[in-house]
Amino acid sequence: MSQALPKGFLWGNSTSSMQTEGAWDEGGKGKSVYDVRPATKDASDWHVAVDDYHRYDEDIALMANQGMNCYRFQISWSRVCPTGDGEFNEEGIKFYSDLIDKLIKAGITPMICLYHFDMPLALAEKYNGFASRHVVEAFIRFGAKMVDEFADRVPYWITFNEQNLYFMSDAYRIAGDLNGERSTNALYTISHHVMAAHAGVANYLHAHSEAKIGGMLAYSEVYPASSKPLDIMYARQLDEFLNKNLIDVFTAGHYSTEVMNFVKTHDIDMDFTEEDKASFAALKSDFFAFSYYRSDQINSDKVPVNTIPNQYLDYGGEPVPGQRVNEWGWNIDPLGFRDILTKVYNQYHLPMFPIENGIGIRETYTGKEIQDDYRIDYHRVHIQALKDAVYQDGVDVIGYLGWGLIDIPSSSGNMDKRYGMVYVNRTNTDLRDLKRVPKKSYAWFKQVIASNGAQLD
Repeated sequence: MSQALPKGFLWGNSTSSMQTEGAWDEGGKGKSVYDVRPATKDASDWHVAVDDYHRYDEDIALMANQGMNCYRFQISWSRVCPTGDGEFNEEGIKFYSDLIDKLIKAGITPMICLYHFDMPLALAEKYNGFASRHVVEAFIRFGAKMVDEFADRVPYWITFNEQNLYFMSDAYRIAGDLNGERSTNALYTISHHVMAAHAGVANYLHAHSEAKIGGMLAYSEVYPASSKPLDIMYARQLDEFLNKNLIDVFTAGHYSTEVMNFVKTHDIDMDFTEEDKASFAALKSDFFAFSYYRSDQINSDKVPVNTIPNQYLDYGGEPVPGQRVNEWGWNIDPLGFRDILTKVYNQYHLPMFPIENGIGIRETYTGKEIQDDYRIDYHRVHIQALKDAVYQDGVDVIGYLGWGLIDIPSSSGNMDKRYGMVYVNRTNTDLRDLKRVPKKSYAWFKQVIASNGAQLD
């Protein structure tokens, strides 16, 4: 048995509302952009998910039995405010209030995420989501209301899931921008509006509660494909533009010097106001949260001339050679996980909180326990990498939240890409009985938690 992690370490699970709750038209909920997306050949619709709206008692019991002491869940904006900026829905607020109370009773610390790509449909159709300053103001109003309702019981908060994705090519879809301009100006405006929304909520939370809040990024290690100077420079620029630029705001209240010089020399209008600058200057972060699943490498030879750094990976991203991958090409790179923990902590000295980590695998339940040793192996090497960051590199790590405890549709809606330690009996096309069935990894992770990370075999 190896060294345990520090006392008070948080072990848990992360989810989003649209991937778990279902009940898309119940309890006074308004429509989100996900509710109108149809099923496809490789993806379900979002109407039922895993029906956690009706089954969360069962899922809390599974978490508690496994020993988890933290659960990060998302509040659906359209469930608590059906149109996004109209009247609040008390039935929706009560749903989350009851969930929080039951988590606390089970000894599980709740952690809230406010936005996980599911823009209220009314705001998407009328304003193109975060392309509009109006939606920034609506989000801050929504976030402040949730702080008023829950911050006395919920100690950890994040605003946006994987906030750096709003500075990449998929930004329009996840920001709820249905028909807006597609340009560098538009991309930078969306990213800035999202940061302004984060700052508004974070400043409100710090002014009105003792709760803690931090920024969250999707942090993938990106290596240069070779020792060529341009490969090395592109890898550095990717980290600066997609990661450090936002962490600089979370920790120091300003964007990266390099990024802002790029904005100036390219004459980019990102709707950056004096009020935003004041809000940023007041901003502080209590921790830094991130998801980590995989790594990539960048081949500069494949990137067209005059491509903006935000889009380098669209052209020059390549698999890292010599590593195992899953069916979807996602590799297993625990050293990249350790490197992110250590280099970010070394530079910013904020407590680190990895709140998503896992591997998606196609699995079928035949009545016998699913022998998911590959999932055990994945989490084992990543937890060991985390321990190396703590004990060899001196990193302050708050906890480790997997994605996830139970199977849920993937971010694309694919129920076949399963991340859970508990099987949920449904497919993309057949809801079946949604029965929860623990896999082999469930008992293994229970042992890990009971030993506080000392027992990884």
